[in-house]
Parts: sequence; structure tokens; C-alpha cells
Amino acid sequence: MNLARALILAAFAAALAGCASRGAPPGEGWGTDAPADSGPAAHEAREIGRGLASWYGEPHHGRRTANGEVFDMNQLTAAHKTLPFGTRVRVENPATGQAVVVRINDRGPFKPGRVIDLSREAAERIGLIKAGVVPVVLYAD
Repeated sequence: MNLARALILAAFAAALAGCASRGAPPGEGWGTDAPADSGPAAHEAREIGRGLASWYGEPHHGRRTANGEVFDMNQLTAAHKTLPFGTRVRVENPATGQAVVVRINDRGPFKPGRVIDLSREAAERIGLIKAGVVPVVLYAD
């Protein structure tokens, strides 16, 4: 009976391991292949949220993110409250039609009503720097 139980547990563990995903490793230039101005017509994707986006940069540059990486405000990354680390998200500014693909590597934003915090580079690509906070639509990439 113990052998049968061990075999069942081993099969269950193997099945779970097959479902695991490590995601893409962080690296320089990650996500830069996405066009900054691709609108909804250029990319069919599933909407996963909408709300206000903000950005963060200099005060956090070089510090550790929630997933342990060193934050680089010049990379295309973002903070989200619940999406798994490594998830790629297309963030679109509907007012301008500009969009950027970012990788989730941090937790936040921590201000009420905000759905995503973008790195400075990502914010620049969708026209968010001057405004500071803009409505956005998030798409699974």
C-alpha cells in the first residue's frame, strides 16, 4: 500500500511540475521588440483590466523589486498588485493610442484607484511622464 501511495504522489508531483512556468529570464532589452505605438487594431488581445496608471523612476532606480531584481527605470517593466512576476502585459493609453509591452517584476501601485505602475521608460512610450497619471487599458500579451 505504501508503494502505491508513493507512486500516486510521484505522479501528482510530476503533473504539477509540468504545469509550472519559470517565465522568461530578466535581461537587458527585455520587451523592446514591442512597437511603442501599436494600437488595438495592430494587436488582438484579451483585456485584463483598466484604470489609472502611474510611473516610478529615479528614487527607486537601483533598488530591489519585489521579485528580487534590481529596478532599472530604463527597462520596460511594471508593478502590479496580483499578476504573476514575468507576466507580459500590453498597456495602452486610449487617449493617444500609444501602447507598450511591459514585464511585471514588482508589486504595486499602492495608491487607491491605480492599476499599474510603469517604469519611466514604459511611461515615456505611452505619453505618461508629463501627466503623471492617465487612464489605461491592460491586455494579456
